Amino acid sequence: MLMPKRVKYRKPHSHPRIKGPAKRGTSIAFGEYALKALEPKWVTARQLEAGRVAIGRHMKKGGKLWLRVFPDKAITKHPAETRMGKGKGAPDHWAAVVRPGRILFEIEGISLDDAKKALTSAAFKLPIKTKFITREHV
Repeated sequence: MLMPKRVKYRKPHSHPRIKGPAKRGTSIAFGEYALKALEPKWVTARQLEAGRVAIGRHMKKGGKLWLRVFPDKAITKHPAETRMGKGKGAPDHWAAVVRPGRILFEIEGISLDDAKKALTSAAFKLPIKTKFITREHV
């Protein structure tokens, strides 16, 4: 599971409203094909890992994969059936803050239809709408 080695603060402020489009990471930088986010959401480390595994199954031994987001936000939770008060809950899992336009996965070294199948199967694992894009040859 992806998580930071260390963080400055154990319990960050949670801002549930994600405003505006992605400022960086909006174009294909490494591979030929990519999966782009169309909605704002927290994507958990488990969801990213499930997407990565799904892509790996389709790619088999060929091709290369890049994961362009990292879950570096700690999401806290209180234990079940706990009364209100008593402060902020303990860190429960990690999530990546994904804004619209952000590239999530990039792949290269496989054919277009294989890439489409692989990234579509990864898109099913994610809680957001996504779009398959290709690098434009100039």
